[in-house]
Amino acid sequence: MKRIWILAASFALTLGTAAQDNGIGLILQQIETNNKQLQANAGLAEAQKLENRAGNNLENPSLSYSHLWDSDDKGITVGELVISQGFDFPTLYATRAKVNRLKASALDAQAAALRQDVLLQAQLVCLDIIHLYRQQQLLDERLKNAEELARMYAERLATGDANALETNKTNLELLNVRTERRTNALALQAKLRELQSLNGDMPLAPGRPLPAPVLPGPQALGLTAYAEVPLPADFAPLADALLASDPALQALEDERDAARRQISAERQGWLPRLEAGYRRNTETRHPLNGVVVGFSFPLFENRHKVRAAKNRALSIERQHDEAALRASAALWQLYDEAVQLQQSIREYRETFARQRDLQLLRRALDGGELSMIEYFVEVSIVYQSRANLLQLENQYQRTMAQIYKIRL
Repeated sequence: MKRIWILAASFALTLGTAAQDNGIGLILQQIETNNKQLQANAGLAEAQKLENRAGNNLENPSLSYSHLWDSDDKGITVGELVISQGFDFPTLYATRAKVNRLKASALDAQAAALRQDVLLQAQLVCLDIIHLYRQQQLLDERLKNAEELARMYAERLATGDANALETNKTNLELLNVRTERRTNALALQAKLRELQSLNGDMPLAPGRPLPAPVLPGPQALGLTAYAEVPLPADFAPLADALLASDPALQALEDERDAARRQISAERQGWLPRLEAGYRRNTETRHPLNGVVVGFSFPLFENRHKVRAAKNRALSIERQHDEAALRASAALWQLYDEAVQLQQSIREYRETFARQRDLQLLRRALDGGELSMIEYFVEVSIVYQSRANLLQLENQYQRTMAQIYKIRL
C-alpha cells in the first residue's frame, strides 16, 4: 500500500513538473548543458570509475632470463627463461567487479545530486529575478505617483496654494523612490549576471544576438511571473516519494552496499594468490620446457582488513540513517513554512481584493480631506503592504522549489 501511495505521489509530482515551465525550464536546460561545475564533475566521476575498474586488473606479467657459466670451464653455460603471470583467486575478481558497479552507481547518484543542487541554485536565482522584476513594476508605479505629486505641488507652491513644507515632503518622497528604484534595478542586474555565470557565462536567450556586455532582461527570458505551485493537502506520501528518489540518499545507499560487498572481498583476500607460467632450461644438451605454478599465502598483508571493512560499512550505514532523518526533517520544516506563507499570502490578497486604498487616498488628498503628511503615511503603509506580499510570494516559491528539488 505504501508503494502505491509513493507511485501516486510521484505521478502527481511529474504532472506538477510539466505544468510549470514559464521560462525557467528552458533556462535550466541550458544551464545543465553549459554549467562548468557540472562539466568538471562529469569528467571527475568518469575518471574515478576508471580508477576503480583499474584496481581489478590482472597484475603485470613477468619475464626473466638467467645466463650462468661454469667457473672452471667457461665454455659451459646454462640459460633459463621464465615467463609467469600472477593473479588473485578467481572469485575475488567477480566480487571486486560487483563492488565497482556499486561504486559507479554511487558516483552517478552523487553527480545527480550535484546536478540538482546547481539547478536548484539557478531556479532560486530565476525566482529572485521574477521577484525583483515585479518589485520594479511596483516601484515604477510608486515613482509615477511621486512625480505627479511633486509636479502638482510645485505648481501649487508657485500659485500660493501649497507651502514649502509640503513641497519639500513631495520632493523628498520622489528622491527616496528614485533611489530605491535604482537599488532594485542594480540588484536585478546582479541576479541576471549570476544566472548567466551559472550558464558558463554564455548567453541565455538563444537566437537573439546581443552585444557581449548586454544581458537579456526578465521579459526576454520569460521571467516575469510565477507558475502556480499548489501546496499538497496530504504531504506524507509525497514526502516518502521525494525521499525515495533523493539521489544523495541513493548515493549513500550504494556506498553502503559497496562497503558490505567489500567485506566479502576482504575475506577472500585470505585465499592464496596464484602464479602460472612457462619455463625453459638449457642446462642439458636438449632444452627442457615446462610450466611454473606458484602460490602466495597472505599471512601478514591482509591482517585487520576485514575488521576495517566492517567498521567502514557500519559507519556508512549510520551516515545514511542520519542523512535520511535530516532530509525528512528538512522536508517537513519546508512544508510547515510553506503552509504559513500560503496563509499569509491568502490574507493579504483577500484584504487587497476588498480595498482600493490608493485611489481612495488620492481622492481624499485632492479633496482636502487628508494633509500631505497624512497622505504619505497612509500611502507608505499601502506600498509596504504590497511589497510584503511580493516578498511572501517569493519566499513561498523558493520554499516550494526546495521541496520539489527532486523534480529537477
